Order: sequence, then C-alpha cells, then structure tokens
Amino acid sequence: MATVSDVDDVRRLALSLPQVEEIDSAGFDFRVGGRGFVWSYPERLPGRPRVIRTDVAVLFVGDEAEKQALLLGEPEMFFTTSGYHGLPLVMVWLEKVSPERLTELITDAWRMRAPDEIEAGLAAGPDR
Repeated sequence: MATVSDVDDVRRLALSLPQVEEIDSAGFDFRVGGRGFVWSYPERLPGRPRVIRTDVAVLFVGDEAEKQALLLGEPEMFFTTSGYHGLPLVMVWLEKVSPERLTELITDAWRMRAPDEIEAGLAAGPDR
C-alpha cells in the first residue's frame, strides 16, 4: 500500500515554501502574501458546532475547471460541500493522498496564491 499523508506532512510542505506564515488556529492554516492556500477543513454539520478536521485539507485550486477535474477525476480523494460552491477550493482526504502528490497540490496552491515577486523567487531557485 502506498504511503499516506497527515497533518505533519501538510505543515512540513507548506513551511518549506518561501514566505509562508502559519496562522494560529485549531488545526492548520497557511498563507503567503496574506492569502490562504491550504488549511484544515472547518466541517459544519446542521445543528452541530463547527469541527476543525485536521485529516482533511482545503486547497486553493485556481478555477472551477481545475476543481471539477479533480472532483470528477479522483472522487475517492477529493470532495467539496455546498459551502464551497462557486469557490476555487477542494478538500482532500490526507489519508488517501501520497506525500508526493500532496507536495504537488500544495506547491500548485502556493504558486496560485503567492504574489508574483515571491513566486518568481521560487522559479529562480534558492539564493546562493
């Protein structure tokens, strides 16, 4: 069976990217340039208090086409809820995603949210 991911992988991957800050929260919440790109899922069920799920990551995906491609292409891994209707966000079950795929997803989310000058720095590589 393939290796699965967890909250520690999310934290390690997000913090490995340039100029990322972790916002104090009940779960995890990572931002670049003040813009969120991956955070723990705030599950809201009718008649119950909100629960922060650290086994599910919310990822910024850029647009509706990318969102639908992930949801339809890998429904066992990605999902959404009515609260995210019309937003370029998907949820991913961490236990169902490999660390390699999670790296790709988090890096893509970071690239889409990072200000151009920060993203350009990643493309240029580390300073020597």
